[in-house]
Amino acid sequence: MIQLEKDTFEAEVLNKEGLVLVDFWSDGCEPCKALMPHVVELSEEFGDKMTFAKLNTAKARRLAIKQKVLGLPTVIIYKNGEKLSELTKDDATKENIRKMIEEAL
Repeated sequence: MIQLEKDTFEAEVLNKEGLVLVDFWSDGCEPCKALMPHVVELSEEFGDKMTFAKLNTAKARRLAIKQKVLGLPTVIIYKNGEKLSELTKDDATKENIRKMIEEAL
């Protein structure tokens, strides 16, 4: 899983070919921390088919707002730099993320 920073987001997500799943999280977000091990599990399962990355929004607020991330946790799948699908807050569960990944593939 790639740890994104505001200066690597464009190269690793927006300019990347194929599928990229980004887990937007923050240090103060307990649901984000609870979700993270599940995202890591999914990255081990599907990591050969898509890139998995995470971005701490506390260090990249403007970038998160530009990506229309208004609540946490948010998980977005990008395809060739375009937003393909998104799950936010209570919808961001392991089961829903798995379903979103399978639909993207």
